[in-house]
Amino acid sequence: MAIRSLKTGQFSRSALVGNPVIMPGSYESIATVTVGSGGAASIEFTSIPSTYSHLQIRGIARGTKSSTVAFLNMKLNSDTGTNYAYHILQGDGASAVGSAVANDTFMDWARYPAASATASIFGASVIDILDYGNTNKFKTVRYLGNYDANGSGYLEFRSGLWRSTSAISTITFSWDSGDFAQYSTFALYGVN
Repeated sequence: MAIRSLKTGQFSRSALVGNPVIMPGSYESIATVTVGSGGAASIEFTSIPSTYSHLQIRGIARGTKSSTVAFLNMKLNSDTGTNYAYHILQGDGASAVGSAVANDTFMDWARYPAASATASIFGASVIDILDYGNTNKFKTVRYLGNYDANGSGYLEFRSGLWRSTSAISTITFSWDSGDFAQYSTFALYGVN
């Protein structure tokens, strides 16, 4: 079956067995931040160009919070108002939980290993920010992240909404407590 792209008008074939897989769009590296020795209180991407359709952030992280887990927070354009909402679906191998938050001052992006977790374990995540430059709509964000702690851990899918029509030019990550551990890395990509 042929599929026509509304954006480009090009045809592609489905990903059924025997057909080639054609991924839409291309990814261009914008910036990468890797935390050095001593850690960092936050990770920030600034002056994000408005030339892409979407953004994607790929990250690995570990917190220094005195606990087994730390919670990653994301703010857009330094907005500290109650303009964020998100849905949560998470599982730990034994049970699954779903919940929602309607009016928060940040997007809470799940659990990552912290100082009391097994040494050298990092969490991984992929965050998609759709239509980030569109000034006619609120911004939608998708998050998929996990970590394995040698038989325990979490897998989480979250979707978020930033209730602002402003184009996104700054993305800031921080923890609920503590800093980013050395070697935590986040890479920002523009998606065409």
